[in-house]
Amino acid sequence: MKYYGGCDVGSTYTKAVILDEDGKMVADTTIKSKINSEQSAKLAMDEVLGKVGLKSSKDLAYLIGTGYGRNKVPFADENISEISCHAMGVHVTDPSVKAIIDIGGQDVKGIAVDTDGTVKNFAMNDKCAAGTGRFYEAMARSFEMTLPEFSKLSLTAKNVIPITAQCTVFAESEVITLVGENKPMDEIAAGIQMAVAKRCFVMAKKAGATDSITLTGGCAKNDGLKDAIEHVLKLKVINLKTDPQLMGALGAAEFARQKGQAK
Repeated sequence: MKYYGGCDVGSTYTKAVILDEDGKMVADTTIKSKINSEQSAKLAMDEVLGKVGLKSSKDLAYLIGTGYGRNKVPFADENISEISCHAMGVHVTDPSVKAIIDIGGQDVKGIAVDTDGTVKNFAMNDKCAAGTGRFYEAMARSFEMTLPEFSKLSLTAKNVIPITAQCTVFAESEVITLVGENKPMDEIAAGIQMAVAKRCFVMAKKAGATDSITLTGGCAKNDGLKDAIEHVLKLKVINLKTDPQLMGALGAAEFARQKGQAK
């Protein structure tokens, strides 16, 4: 049996996936990224290789690196952009999905997927951290909550307290002020989720979304954000059966499988 790997080195988390010859995912892992991208890649690959009883990346038939640190995966046969890999990962998970919003640690992308899993069109906001994983980490800190706790907080809100600041730093200050004024925590959280959903509007349009969309990246696990996107964008958010945070690594592994079998 031959195995194929994908390693997605993100700014916040590093993910790795191994597929067998039939495209079945046989192992995966997600670890917190280190400052050194090469170290992150090595740690993730060592962990995922161990799950299938392989000793080294050399035991893989083909390996592709992707993500923020894709050029720092020294044992990869080649690297491919995370935009292409997210599109392919979603395509093999659910071929019916044609539009993606990928919310990473430092940027937000809108991706239109073609019928073969390639990218038809994309847009990216990497100039501002608002609405990214780092933004949500800052918001959760302001509430003295974990990210999973914060992601569900807005679901109980009866009203929305608007967050007007567009910058992460100013938004955090605004939230701290509102919390200090004893405003309802769930209503502040709802305002945060609505603000991010509105920032996703342009990305969704660029991705060609008409009636539905899916979310990838760690923020795809944010239930409050999914609810806000459905409300603001009037789009159904499709929940993927495979962990949405793994889509980049899964797409990279699928590209590795295709290229490895074509050799």
